[in-house]
Amino acid sequence: MDAQSYNAALAELRTVRDKIKKSRAELAKLEADRDQRITRLAAYSKAKAERLAPAAGMSVADIVALAPELAPDDLAVPSQHQATPCEAAAAADAGPVAQRAGTPATHDAKPQSAPPPPQFRTATTGDSTESAATDAPRTLPSLPEGEADEAWFTHTPSLSSTRPNFTQQARSTVFLDTTTGALVHRHQTHHLNLAGRTAADILTAVFHAVPDGVERIYITAGDPWHRDADRYPYLRDAVTAWLNAPTPGWRTDTGRGRDRMAGHFVHARNPVGRYQSNDGKTHVEIRSVGEWFDLDSNDTPATVRDAFVLLWQALRRHWNDAVLMGSPSQTGRDLWTRTIPQRGQHADGFPVLSEELRGLLHATAGQGRNELIPPPRVPEQLPALVEYDRTFAYAKHTWKSPVGTPRRVTSATFSSWSEKEQIRALYGCGHWHVRVTVPDGWNHVGLLPAPAPGDRAWHYPATAGTTFTTWAGGPELHTALTNPLQPWKIEILDGILWEDGKPLDDWAKKLKDTWTNLAAQAEIHGDPQQARAAHLASRAVRAILLYGIGSFAQRPRMVTGTTPRTVERDLPPDAEIIGFDDEQITWQRPTGFSRDPNAHPEWAAAIWSGARAALLSQRHRDDNAYAGALHTPPGTVVAFRTDALYLTQHQNWPYHHQPGDYLLRGHLTGPVTAPTTEEELLTLRDAGRATHAITRQEA
Repeated sequence: MDAQSYNAALAELRTVRDKIKKSRAELAKLEADRDQRITRLAAYSKAKAERLAPAAGMSVADIVALAPELAPDDLAVPSQHQATPCEAAAAADAGPVAQRAGTPATHDAKPQSAPPPPQFRTATTGDSTESAATDAPRTLPSLPEGEADEAWFTHTPSLSSTRPNFTQQARSTVFLDTTTGALVHRHQTHHLNLAGRTAADILTAVFHAVPDGVERIYITAGDPWHRDADRYPYLRDAVTAWLNAPTPGWRTDTGRGRDRMAGHFVHARNPVGRYQSNDGKTHVEIRSVGEWFDLDSNDTPATVRDAFVLLWQALRRHWNDAVLMGSPSQTGRDLWTRTIPQRGQHADGFPVLSEELRGLLHATAGQGRNELIPPPRVPEQLPALVEYDRTFAYAKHTWKSPVGTPRRVTSATFSSWSEKEQIRALYGCGHWHVRVTVPDGWNHVGLLPAPAPGDRAWHYPATAGTTFTTWAGGPELHTALTNPLQPWKIEILDGILWEDGKPLDDWAKKLKDTWTNLAAQAEIHGDPQQARAAHLASRAVRAILLYGIGSFAQRPRMVTGTTPRTVERDLPPDAEIIGFDDEQITWQRPTGFSRDPNAHPEWAAAIWSGARAALLSQRHRDDNAYAGALHTPPGTVVAFRTDALYLTQHQNWPYHHQPGDYLLRGHLTGPVTAPTTEEELLTLRDAGRATHAITRQEA
């Protein structure tokens, strides 16, 4: 570029700037006009925020902000039922969300050395001060006072997890690369012309190639739901438009069978389209194989087909009626129900907690720890960046889970116990409301999650002297009290304690054995394609356990739907408008907890707590060694990411290919600029993994 073209480009840029300024001014004028109209309409005695919202293309909350007199009673208390992206993914994987016009759908560790006595304290008033924050953290719910808690510490009547008395039916499945048009059905490969890659194009081409019928179409590459992504501000909007585009000869599925699934599931990366023929005889799903495992550019539909075959064969060694369902969470939960004892203590099943306790666990039990520690807590130029990932991590923490009717442990009750009884309680299956103080002189990472500003957000205070109130599981509290550096001060405010049981042990052992066998095949198979298929199958077993555990959490549902613009009056009164065009309005609304017989958030919470604790400290008994963040020097932990640690130094931690072992996944030799955003961390992670792979090949 020369000086003349540079100056011309500058002039064009100024023109664009002026157009943007003019458009913004026009937009501000339109918004001011809209707000004035809303204010005038709000003066009408029968005006309702839920009627004004769709007309204005705004949420009910936005309307109320302009006209507070229209606030309904249920907006006075902010909802605690919002999920983190990671939790939402796990919950969404457990079932679908409606995307039909106006119709909601059904969803588918011991210390390294003898620690000083635990610094327990019972709660008193006026002896502790919450740490200050620029933005006030959200307040977590607590247990009710007095007799009101009796209804909480019961089970939901006539709702239990029981062993199924039927056999799941396998569904005819094909694997399609929408970039190349390659379709694999059983042992045959077809090449399709997918035209514009719409859902209609895919359905037409697939059923022409496989006239006998298909019930599930896995997309292995191409992400057709992103084909118009540049036209929308968010990927979710592009996915919604793709799912709702016309499909001549087909309509949105209304569900069938015992695992009644209905409506499309809107997800930015792994959506599910559910369709049925207009005559109602044919039902088919279009799904992303990304729900099961990540693929690379060399993975063909045939390799993916082989991975699913190997997975099914491996599971059949433990479950003679195993069937691969649409998603890992559905498969995992179905397999678990088939391990419920047929005789003995739990032959009648596992009762579901009261809705009140499930809601409390939902609001107070976070999932994986995701924390980036930026400078000055780490150097701006890192001497190295090393990634350690806990292999098949959650499988390490399924050997013990809460069972039976929970009981409340008040501060007074806990303080009346002996030290031995207190420690035993924290070793048991419990969920504790605590006030925590970071000890003086502490110079390492935070140990316990604290509520942060924002829905479902958590952070990990590490500044000496900081005090905060939170909920935490026994494994984390025990780690905080007996860590190898310095015990933290814990005040027990309240607690929920269950009996120790093993409801997940048989299920997890079978999955661990399946994973071990497939991982071994991937290492020793002489055929590279079959070795790759076995590796993918082993990753699918991990997904079955991971998302199966997530599905036990059973988050409150957020139902999404569409309504034609011509019938705006029919919008649900509590719906929030999330998008609209000339033809229809897209909305979402919370529906609370469903009567899910397999809802056990207490199991998911216990596993997540154990996994977070193991990121800090984990004992390897056979090696008489320890691993985890607290066994590294201060200032060397760069980030936590669910079951991975990012450090500035290599560690000599034992690795025996067992669940929970820390595996070296990637490394970058410094100096490396310390990441300050998640995007920068992921970029460095990918580069580190690539470098490590090259190093292993050369070795």
